[in-house]
Amino acid sequence: MTMKAPYSRLVIAALRGGAGKTTLSAGILAALRKRGVLAVPFKKGPDYIDAAWLSSASGQVCHNLDSFLMDRETILNSFLNYAAGADLALIEGNRGLFDGMDNLGTHSTAELAKLLAAPVVMIMDCDKVTRTAAAMILGCRILDPGVDIRGVILNRVSGSRHEFILRHTIEETCRLPVMGAVPRMKDFPFPERNLGLTPPHEHPRIQYALEMAANMAEKYIDLDMILSTASQASSALKGNAPALSRVKSSSATTIGIFQDSAFQFYYPENLTALKDRGARVIDISPLSDARLSDIDLLYIGGGFPETHAEALAENKEFRTSLREAADAGLPVYAECGGLMYLGENLLIGDREYPMAGALPVSFTMVEKLQGHGYTIMDVVAENPYFPVGNTLKGHEFHHSRMVSFDEKHIRFAFKMKRGSGIDGIRDGLCRNQILGSYTHLHALGTLEWADALLERADAYRITKQQ
Repeated sequence: MTMKAPYSRLVIAALRGGAGKTTLSAGILAALRKRGVLAVPFKKGPDYIDAAWLSSASGQVCHNLDSFLMDRETILNSFLNYAAGADLALIEGNRGLFDGMDNLGTHSTAELAKLLAAPVVMIMDCDKVTRTAAAMILGCRILDPGVDIRGVILNRVSGSRHEFILRHTIEETCRLPVMGAVPRMKDFPFPERNLGLTPPHEHPRIQYALEMAANMAEKYIDLDMILSTASQASSALKGNAPALSRVKSSSATTIGIFQDSAFQFYYPENLTALKDRGARVIDISPLSDARLSDIDLLYIGGGFPETHAEALAENKEFRTSLREAADAGLPVYAECGGLMYLGENLLIGDREYPMAGALPVSFTMVEKLQGHGYTIMDVVAENPYFPVGNTLKGHEFHHSRMVSFDEKHIRFAFKMKRGSGIDGIRDGLCRNQILGSYTHLHALGTLEWADALLERADAYRITKQQ
């Protein structure tokens, strides 16, 4: 599969995190959608919330591209596959343009832009800065001339005089066009909390927020220049079609996933991998469902059980049905928020909320970040899904920690080589057919993940029929 001109693609980057990449990217996507432009979003790095906003804004599924979790060929294949047929592929970077895992910027947005041969538009947070902004943009161009920086969007501009100085200094010094100047917007409806933006699933007025973002982009950003720049991307981008699934499950196998405002962190590729292998995937809500459905495996992604703790605790019948099913051998795979829900209690401040009780552990929420970034884990103990000796790559981001556990009835499957895990040394709690971990895995980075879940689900389904 080869992209040929006039196929369009563009990376939105910035000098740092928190500069406004996601809100401006969402505004651009929403505005282009109103124009009838089919714009497909991608998010660089392991991120769920920004990706959800980009999906909501564009009306298209946002896929993640991550060179730590995936190899280069997989990234290219995924991009070519999901961007095929679009008028525009918009890739939102993460952190600063050159920020990676080391002093060389390994796994940075800049490296992804070069891999995709994509033009870059920089978001410049103009708060308390004028001519120095040009120095910073010029520095980016000099640091790595191989990164194709094509323009700048000014964000949080204080007024016309501020904009005049910024615009003329950047255009004259950096020889780059200013493609937009967005003023400070006090009432811009994109609130933040500990993981960044509030997820769209929990936003009280998501359509209003997206409408405001679209209007902002239409008014303050030169969308025609954005489209023109994207259309100038190099045609020299080649890859092979993504490999087909290796293990085909019975169509009778049913996998349940928690899908509601409390649990929402799933890579679309993970769900696609399960469906492509023949599984029937159904949505389940521990907030509103009376009992756990008849399924062959339960996959609980991350989310915010802490913001829904009272409602989760009040649904006692559902919690009981899940615990009973797990005790009877139902395979369960859980990540981060899902792990927390499987425990006995969740402590928030001076209040304690009962959870499912499928694992003899309790968790507490704390203000200090407990784990953040990429993880590498060795599989060191028997578990339902991964052979001992395997090494897994993932990521974690959590403000909770384990406060008690019954070591006689539980074991740890993983030893941390990088990252914090559950206790700084270990991750992956196991009991019966349950595996719960703070680490999130991506199906395109851990190729055995989907096969492992399907094999376990098929085995359980056959056992039930005997």
